[in-house]
Formats: sequence, structure tokens, C-alpha cells
Amino acid sequence: MYVMLLLCTFNEEKGDYQIDYVPAPRITEADKTNDRKSLQRALDRRLYLLLYGDSNVAPSGKPMWHFPEKVYDSEETLRKCAESALASVLGDLSHTYFVGNAPMGHMVIQQMENVPEPFKRFFFKSQVIDTNKFNIRKCKDFVWVTKDELLEYFPEQAEFF
Repeated sequence: MYVMLLLCTFNEEKGDYQIDYVPAPRITEADKTNDRKSLQRALDRRLYLLLYGDSNVAPSGKPMWHFPEKVYDSEETLRKCAESALASVLGDLSHTYFVGNAPMGHMVIQQMENVPEPFKRFFFKSQVIDTNKFNIRKCKDFVWVTKDELLEYFPEQAEFF
């Protein structure tokens, strides 16, 4: 989101307007305080929503960091499943836009103690439009992070990200 302050002045002698503008600073208070719960940070970068809590693949039900997720059940398409996963966290999806109908990537998850066979995790890209805040629920904590910061939460998947 970009904010621009416009200053308009009228020159009576010449009979014309002069428009001076001062762009808003790219470094926000959220950047200065490293407030990862705010969308008003890293304005020149994409931010990714991570949730802390129960995950479908967490060993022994242990809370962990993960993207909004849902096991594919009976939805018509994978995208509908992804929309359902995001809606379960955000509620209203009117401020989001899904980029395309196909996943942007997938990851094969090898055997885990509670999942006997390898499975695929599909990733869909969606964008936040026209809002600065969501009422995020169904998790113990959440953060908005840049691509580089993802590695702090998923160091074992550095090659994938």
C-alpha cells in the first residue's frame, strides 16, 4: 500500500496551480519495531502469513509454524480447498485475491509418525487487497514475514523456499 501526501498551492499572479507531493516514508513504525503482526512493514516486499498452532502434519499434535492449510477432502478443485483453508483463518475473503487456479508449487512430505505414506502439500498464492488488518483466528500466534524471514521458521526447507 502506498500513501502519498499532496500539497496544492494556487499562484494568484500566474493563475495556475502548483502541486508538490511528498511520498510517505518506506520505513514504517512496524519496520522500526520489527512488528511481524503488522502488514505495514517491508512495504517493498511480499509478506507471507504464517500461523503457529496445530498443523495437519505436526508430530504428536505439537504446535508448529505453518501456512494456512487444510487436508483436501471433497472440494471441487484444489483451489477451492485452498480458499477454504484461508477462509477458516481469515473468515471473509473479500480482501484477498487468488493468483490463478493452479498451485504455484508443491512439496513432497516424507513419512512422519502420524502419516504412514508420503504425501504432497500444494501451495497457492493469494494477495491481500485494500486492507491493513485481518482478524486472524484458529491459531496461537501468527506473523507476516518476508521470503528471507521464512527461513527462520522453516530452515529445513531452505532449498524449496
